[in-house]
Amino acid sequence: MTEAPGPIRRWVLAARPRTLPAAMVPVVVGVALVRPRTINWGNSALCLAVALALQVGTNYANDYSDGIRGTDEVRVGPFRLTASKLVPASTVRSAAFAAFFVAGAAGLLLASRTSWWLVAIGATAIAAGWFYTGGPRPYGYYGFGELFVFIYFGIVATVGTAYVQHLTIPSRSWWLGVATGFMACALLEANNLRDVEGDASSGKKTLAARMNRVRAPWLFAACVLGVLVGMAGAGHSVVGIVAILLYVPAIRLAFSQKNGRELLPMLKYSARAQLQLGALLAVVLVFRVGV
Repeated sequence: MTEAPGPIRRWVLAARPRTLPAAMVPVVVGVALVRPRTINWGNSALCLAVALALQVGTNYANDYSDGIRGTDEVRVGPFRLTASKLVPASTVRSAAFAAFFVAGAAGLLLASRTSWWLVAIGATAIAAGWFYTGGPRPYGYYGFGELFVFIYFGIVATVGTAYVQHLTIPSRSWWLGVATGFMACALLEANNLRDVEGDASSGKKTLAARMNRVRAPWLFAACVLGVLVGMAGAGHSVVGIVAILLYVPAIRLAFSQKNGRELLPMLKYSARAQLQLGALLAVVLVFRVGV
C-alpha cells in the first residue's frame, strides 16, 4: 500500500504541477512578442499571477467536484485530495475559491492599470474554471473541456498578455494563441487519454472517453498538428516542425497498447514539450529570428 503524502506535499500534488506549463507558456510567449526594452514587467507579473492562480484554482475545483461526484473512485491518475479523504471536501472547495480570489484580485489590479474590459474576461475565466467539473451540468463532462483550455490558456492568455504591454495587439499573437491553445489541449488529452476507461465507467464523457482508447490518440495527434498550424501561421514553421519532434515520445505512447497508469508518462512528456517549446519560441521572438 502506497504511503499517503504529507500535509504539504498532498496540496502540492493536488495542484498538479505538471499542468502549470499551460498557464506559464502563453504568458511568456505574449511577453516575448514585444521588444525586451519595452516590456512592462509589472503587468507581465500580474498576467502570470492570474494564469497560475486560475490553473491551480481549476485543478482544486476539479479535485473537489470530481471527488464529491465519485468520479475519482476509479481514477488512475495523480493524487487527489477529496477522493483520498485525507482532506475534507469543504476545505478543498475553499482552496479553489481562494485561488480564484487571488486570480481575481490580480486581474482587478491589472485592469486598473490597463483596461476595465479585462474584468469581464477574467470573470468568465473564473466561472469557466469552476463549472468545468462543478455545478449541476459541468461542461467538462460533456466534451467541452478542450474548448475551455484552448480559449483561456491559449488565445486569451497569449493575446491578453501581449495587449497589456502597450495596449495594442500584435497580429502574430492570434496565431501564437492558437499554437499555445493546442499545446494546452494536448496536455489535457494526455490526461484524458489515461483516464478513458475510468471516465467512461463513471459517466464523464470527455472527448477522449467518447472516442475510446483506440481512436482517442488521433485527437492527441490533431492537437500536436494544431501547434504546427499555429506556428506556421505566425511565420515560425521551423519551430512548428521542432514541436512535432518534441511531442514524438508522447505520440508514440498514445498510439501504444498501454492503458491506465501505464500512460502516466504522457503528461510528463507533454508538459516537457510545452516548456521546451515555450522557451524556444521566447528566444526566437526576443531575438527576432525568422524561423
